[in-house]
Amino acid sequence: MQFSRLTIFGSDQDPLDDLRSAFRDAAPGCDVHVVQEEQELLREVRTQADDRLFVIHGPHANSQLIGAMRQLSPTALIVIAADQGSVETAASAIAMGANDFLVRGPQLAARVATLLGKMGYLLEVLHEARELDAQNTQLQKVLQFRGQIIGNSPQMHSIVERVQLVARVPRPVLIVGERGTGKEVIARAIHQAQDDHARPMVTVNCAAFTTALLESELFGHEKGAFTGADETRDGKFGLAHGGTLFLDEIGHMSLPFQRKILRVVEYGTYNRVGGHAELRTSARIIAATNVDLRQRIREGEFLSDLYDRLAFEVIEVPTLRDREGDIEVLAQHFLDQFAQEIPRFAGKQLSKSAINVLRRYRFPGNVRELKNIIERAAYRDTTDEITPEDIGMLSNGPLDVAGTSFKQRLDNFCRLMLSEAMNQCGDNQAAAARQLGLSYHQFRYYYAKYLGEDSQ
Repeated sequence: MQFSRLTIFGSDQDPLDDLRSAFRDAAPGCDVHVVQEEQELLREVRTQADDRLFVIHGPHANSQLIGAMRQLSPTALIVIAADQGSVETAASAIAMGANDFLVRGPQLAARVATLLGKMGYLLEVLHEARELDAQNTQLQKVLQFRGQIIGNSPQMHSIVERVQLVARVPRPVLIVGERGTGKEVIARAIHQAQDDHARPMVTVNCAAFTTALLESELFGHEKGAFTGADETRDGKFGLAHGGTLFLDEIGHMSLPFQRKILRVVEYGTYNRVGGHAELRTSARIIAATNVDLRQRIREGEFLSDLYDRLAFEVIEVPTLRDREGDIEVLAQHFLDQFAQEIPRFAGKQLSKSAINVLRRYRFPGNVRELKNIIERAAYRDTTDEITPEDIGMLSNGPLDVAGTSFKQRLDNFCRLMLSEAMNQCGDNQAAAARQLGLSYHQFRYYYAKYLGEDSQ
């Protein structure tokens, strides 16, 4: 690998001219630069150490100077040049922190060519190391947020890829999904995958405030703006400046307030409550909702302009029942997590029958509900194996018997009865058939029809 620039430092003009000519002849494409002031040398080390070789001539080569260079650039390539040399002087140069030692004389051209070959190889190694460091840094970031998104389903792998892609572009993101699907987890993953993830991430649940309180919460207020405003206070947009602002449940904002948010999204400007000065924020906005915003737009309850601005990227988080194979992965994760938080629950395992019960459940509360079920089961369990009895009844809403037609309601009711019987009988189909007053063959027929599983 060739050097883009080479700096020679010294005070004696003749040796400097000699070295400059030799290096120019050996490396025609290299910019050979001579400096005679120590501060100028250190400035070049500080600002342009990559792809550059530094040659120090004569008495200026000392451990103090090389130490200062190493402090500015630990990987700078430094060579000490002398008019005469020996094993002892070469060893002394290396001991001071130089990478190599060069002796002037009749064979200078050949020695310079050999030196550039060795230093070029070392430069190549340094470049590879820098690239590996950069790749490792990026991998650590990926693993950091990937570790937050638990699941091996194709649906979640797709979301991870989209998180990685959109994290690099400083634009709004809209995350949609049912309650409990993990929308905030996705928002935090986007934040963590950004280059500036060390900056703040601020979260606001828009459904938890009235419009007046939400305006103060997000924009802040001036002293005396309303009763109780005893001092000027920054809002969440101010606190999230340079970072990420996560607006959860954005679909619950009133239309007048949506217009104020639209202004911030479009122009990055806002006013505190009771204030006239225009403030700016560079916070990246990630919004989330569990309502159908397009339906709200049709009903005149959500601004289409705001939707368009927020929807630079729309990430739809799937329901837990639609995530292939993730229920058991998440269940084990929550069990391990619970044991870490409360060590006395460590060592517990989920039985196969308990996992089968969880697989059949519809999880209207999604991932959040699964976490609560697992923690409650671990608490109830008196052995080292969690069974269906520890999980308990999962009939409080997993299958809605409501529907738009008689057939839908009847089918849902049949599913509910079959699911409850299996839960109560510990996954034993014969026992569940007896409880429902069915023959085993009748039960197998209805089980396959309504629960969609092979009943062999």
